[in-house]
Amino acid sequence: MSVSTSRPRDGIAVVTVDHPPVNALPVQGWYDLADAVTAAGRDPAHRVVVLTAAGRGFNAGVDIKEMQRTPGHDALIGANRGCAAAFAAVYECEVPVVAAVHGHCLGGGIGLIGNADAIVASEDATFGLPELDRGALGAATHLSRLLPPHLMRPLYYTGHSLTARELHRYGAVWELAPTAEELPEVALRLAARIAAKDGYLLRLAKEALNGIDPVDVRRSYRYEQGFTFEANLSGVSDRHRDSFVRTRSPEGDRREVTP
Repeated sequence: MSVSTSRPRDGIAVVTVDHPPVNALPVQGWYDLADAVTAAGRDPAHRVVVLTAAGRGFNAGVDIKEMQRTPGHDALIGANRGCAAAFAAVYECEVPVVAAVHGHCLGGGIGLIGNADAIVASEDATFGLPELDRGALGAATHLSRLLPPHLMRPLYYTGHSLTARELHRYGAVWELAPTAEELPEVALRLAARIAAKDGYLLRLAKEALNGIDPVDVRRSYRYEQGFTFEANLSGVSDRHRDSFVRTRSPEGDRREVTP
C-alpha cells in the first residue's frame, strides 16, 4: 500500500493511491490517505489537490478480507473510523480537491469523490454502492451529493452502477477523458484553471462553500455508520461478507465496500 504526493505543475499537488489489485484499502491505508490529503492542502505552495489512483481502478472500498480475518470488531471499527477520516480529509482539505477517476469507483470511492470539489473521469469509469450486498450501509451521504434523491435511492437499494457518461449527464462529472491514459491531462487542465486563482482567496472560498452546505457530511456519514454496526451485531453483515469472500470474481478482484 502506498500513497504518494507529486507536484507536476506550479500550485498543484497530486495524491496517488496504489494498492493492487483493485485499491481496496486496509484500515491503515485510509489513515495514510487522510494524512496525505491533509498535508497537501496545508502546504502553502499548493492551491489545488488532485486525488487519483494507480492500477485497475480508482477505489474499491475497504479490504473485506482484512475485516473477516480479524477477530472481534477491531477491523470494523478501524475501517469505520479510517473511512470517516479519509472522507473528512477530502472535504476539509484547505484547498479545492479534484477527483480523477478511472475504472471502478465503489463504496469508499464514492465517499471520496462525493466529498471532492470536482470530478473528472475516463469513459471506462463506473460508480456504485454495493453496500447492501456486503452487509453494510454507508456513503449514501456522498452519493446524494452527486445525484437527485429519486435516482440515488434506487441505486442504493439495488447496488446498480452508473457509467461516467451517465454521471456526466447528471452534472456530477465536470469532464470526461476518452481513455484512462488521457485522464491525468484532463484533471491537470481543470486543476490549472483553479490554481491560477489567488491562493488565499481559494482557501477562503473553500471554507465558505463548506460553511453553506445544507448537510453536515461528517455527522451524516457517522450516523449511517451506526446502522452498519447494528447490522454487524445482528450477524447479517458477517454472512454477506463471508459469502463475498467465498465467491469473489474469477479474476480475483476484491471489490470491497465501505462500512
